[in-house]
Amino acid sequence: MISVFGSANMDLVAYTAKAPKRGETVTGRAFSTIPGGKGANQAIAAARAGADVSFVGAVGDDAFGPVMRASLESAGVDVTRLRVVPGSSGVAHIVVDDEGGNSIIVIPGANGTVTGVSEDDLAVIRRSGALLLQLELPMEAVVEAACQAKVPVILTPAPAQKLPRELLAAVDLIVPNEHEAEAITGHADPGEALDALLDLVPEAVITLGGEGALYGSRSGERLRVPAVPVKAVDTTAAGDTFVGALAVARAEGRPQEEALRFAAMAAALSVQRKGASTSMPGRTEIDKALR
Repeated sequence: MISVFGSANMDLVAYTAKAPKRGETVTGRAFSTIPGGKGANQAIAAARAGADVSFVGAVGDDAFGPVMRASLESAGVDVTRLRVVPGSSGVAHIVVDDEGGNSIIVIPGANGTVTGVSEDDLAVIRRSGALLLQLELPMEAVVEAACQAKVPVILTPAPAQKLPRELLAAVDLIVPNEHEAEAITGHADPGEALDALLDLVPEAVITLGGEGALYGSRSGERLRVPAVPVKAVDTTAAGDTFVGALAVARAEGRPQEEALRFAAMAAALSVQRKGASTSMPGRTEIDKALR
C-alpha cells in the first residue's frame, strides 16, 4: 500500500491559444472544472497504476468537497482520513496554452488547515510501504508526517521553497523538476543539481520534461531515461503522474531503470489528454504502451 499526505484542489482550467501577459486580456476557447491538487493527483496516479492507496488530507464543506472525494473514491483511493473542515476547499486557477504549457495559482483553502498529523493518520501511513509528500500543505505538517512516518518517504518539493533540514533528513527519495532542483541547490545544470541533491538525501530523480529524467543515488548509481516522444496537449499533472507511477514501480521491486521507464510512460500518456486527475492512465494502458 502507498499512503499520500497532501493537498486536494479543484482545478479551474482555462484553455487559450496563448497565455495572457500582465495587463493583457485574451479570449479562451474552453473551460473545465476538474478535481486536482498535487496530493490527490499522486494518489489517483498511483491507484490507477496498480497500487492500493490511502489519502490523508482535507476538503471544505463547500460544493467542491464531495466532488473531490468522489474523484478519489472512483479511482479506488481509500479516503477514510480525508477530513471535512468548515469553509472552502483548495482551488487552483490554471491557464493552459496550445503548446500544452501551463501557469497555476493555488489558493490553499481547506489544505491550509492541515497543520499536523493525528495518531489515526499515522496509523494509516505506517501500514503503507511508502509515503508520498508534496508542499501544498503547511510545511510544519509535511515535516511532522515525514519525521513520524517510519516508512520510506518520497518528496515532491513543489511549490519550490526552502526545505527545512529536518525534512530533508527524513526523505529517502526527492523528485523535483529541473526548476525546483535549481531552486533547492542553486545549480542550473541538472547533473550538478543531482550531485548537490545527493548531499541532502539518499536518492534523487530530476524530471526534465521532454528531456526525460535523471536519477542518482549515494551509492554512485546514475541513470538517464529519455522521455517518450509525444504531442503534449496538457502537461498539468505530468509530474504527479510520474511520481505516482514511480512509487508503484518501486513498491513492486522493479529495477531502477525499469521503474523510471514505467513512470515516464505513464507521464507521456497523461500529457496527451486534458486535465489533471482525468488524464492519468490505468495499469493496463501503461503496460500495453510499454510493450
